[in-house]
Amino acid sequence: MNLLVLFLLYAVALTGVLARSGYRSRSGAAPQSVSAHRRPSRLLIIGATGGTGRQLVAQALERGFTVTALVRDPTRLAVVHPKLAVVVGDVLDPGSVDAAMRGQEAVVCALGHRRYFSAARILSEGTRNVLRSMEVHGIARFVCETSLGIGDSAGRMGLYYTFFTIPVVLPLYFGDKCRQERLIAASGMEWVIVRPGRLIDGEKRGRYRHGRDAGSFLRTVRISRADVADFMLNQLTSDAYVRRAPRVCW
Repeated sequence: MNLLVLFLLYAVALTGVLARSGYRSRSGAAPQSVSAHRRPSRLLIIGATGGTGRQLVAQALERGFTVTALVRDPTRLAVVHPKLAVVVGDVLDPGSVDAAMRGQEAVVCALGHRRYFSAARILSEGTRNVLRSMEVHGIARFVCETSLGIGDSAGRMGLYYTFFTIPVVLPLYFGDKCRQERLIAASGMEWVIVRPGRLIDGEKRGRYRHGRDAGSFLRTVRISRADVADFMLNQLTSDAYVRRAPRVCW
């Protein structure tokens, strides 16, 4: 019983840390004014070989974008299209990022990794390189996937994630997501941080909840990677969530 109490106290404390460490909206205030945004035509996708990344590539091509995908292993992106360019590189290498950034008009990031039990800062350091390169090349719009359970969405992944998955399995991973969010929020970009619920494979429904009310303190909320990609691409032509961190789930 004492161990259970200690564990619950640890989970609650970690939730509080994630709430403070991630980006927090400023009292629901309206986003800062941004320049009139036209639809970009050339798009760089970071994390293109992941589950959400592959959906981003496929749907962006369907929407008519000219897409550049920065990947470490091109064999993992089995897509051939006249409007797709694959650049082999590493997001942790500033030179790779800079080479892929040339000529782009917007960046969408679905960066992730499976080093859950290490203190690797791949998400935050990779994002730092992306933001620096965007500034050099004068690119403003940045849409980045993180997760529910961070900042003012802490606890909204449901009880199972709040009291087991995040504190036991993914504390280091979520800590890096918090650092990633802080870097984005401190940048001068027209950024949108997208916080999905538990990601699953499945068809795009095109119908999902988004905004400050999405999520649940009790049940594990889910959404398909296809719908997350749909929502992320929508942010390229909308200013509704600029410099905000909307939640998205079914």
